Amino acid sequence: MNTVPATEVPLPPASGAWQEGDPPGRRQWHVREKPLSLEAGGELPGVRLAYETWGRLTPDRSNAVLVLHALTGDSHVTGPAGPGHPTPGWWEGLIGPGRALDTDRWFVVAPNVMGGCQGSTGPSSLRPDGRRWGGAFPHLTQRDQVAAETDLADALRIGRWALVIGGSMGGMRALEWAVSHPERTEALLLLASPAAASAEQIAWANIQLHAIRSDPHWHGGDYHDAAPGRGPHAGLGLARRLAHVTYRSEPELQTRFGRAPQGAENPWHGGRYQVESYLDHHAAKLVRRFDAGSYTVLTEAMNSHDVGRDRGGTKAALRRVTARTLVAGVDSDRLYPLSQQAELAAGIPGADRLRVIDSSYGHDGFLIETGQVAALVRELTR
Repeated sequence: MNTVPATEVPLPPASGAWQEGDPPGRRQWHVREKPLSLEAGGELPGVRLAYETWGRLTPDRSNAVLVLHALTGDSHVTGPAGPGHPTPGWWEGLIGPGRALDTDRWFVVAPNVMGGCQGSTGPSSLRPDGRRWGGAFPHLTQRDQVAAETDLADALRIGRWALVIGGSMGGMRALEWAVSHPERTEALLLLASPAAASAEQIAWANIQLHAIRSDPHWHGGDYHDAAPGRGPHAGLGLARRLAHVTYRSEPELQTRFGRAPQGAENPWHGGRYQVESYLDHHAAKLVRRFDAGSYTVLTEAMNSHDVGRDRGGTKAALRRVTARTLVAGVDSDRLYPLSQQAELAAGIPGADRLRVIDSSYGHDGFLIETGQVAALVRELTR
């Protein structure tokens, strides 16, 4: 029997996507059998959304909370790593008995976004003819993704969310929920997200997309059935390195790493600085749990985000929101700066004023500063 030496790391699969036959973990699934028309044209013949829930729905179905994840997140908002879940919950500490989203009070629903790779329909999924979507997967927008989530809400017989909460890409979808379906969104918490993607944000995304598509193993997006180690790992890893720098702040990186070398490595002789090792670590983790095709589809969906498109502009669109709303940004965020959240707070009728999360962690502060986010949740739900 062949064995892998203890010091040898197995090659990553071509895609880190969840696949049929993998342990389901806590996932449940909703399947939409009829085609879903897409904003850019065309349709998906059917859509499956993976989702997780915590707590119990009250008889009048008035206690449902929708939690929407960011780019490389998934439905596993809270809970340990284990079979089917390669990493612990990404907002651990926010959901559970006695926490801000108290599951003794709230029924919390977290879907994996359409286009994602952790159980929902995306590039790694099979088409009706049994082939993988791969590079043929269609362009999605935030509105398409919300349309799929609306179908999930209908299946759960949730006519109105008590609260919709999301940060970054999740905040884009939360905003779309409140603008597209104001009658179904009672309260809204927007974190570190904009009314529309800016030119600079599209530019950063463009470099990441080029990194993935320039990988010789990309094959036009049709790589999912390749052997381990033969996926576009270099391109996805490079995209992750670049993105992660924009997610953090310069002062945090300097304080945490400075110019220190990694262990006994000598950067003058092929070694790395600590900050380089840090980026390598995050790149290596992502290629084992995510899919390059989903990364491109979701990044392009984020680039398309513009709440004012075909609605008379941003101001007119924001005036549609009727939910009690809190808007918060991170003071050190250089990817989604506070000026973008200030625009939302000023334009949404019930938003009152901009809340600021005090953090040295940059954009990732909305994920890391759980205590400050919890206080905002409690302010909206008391």
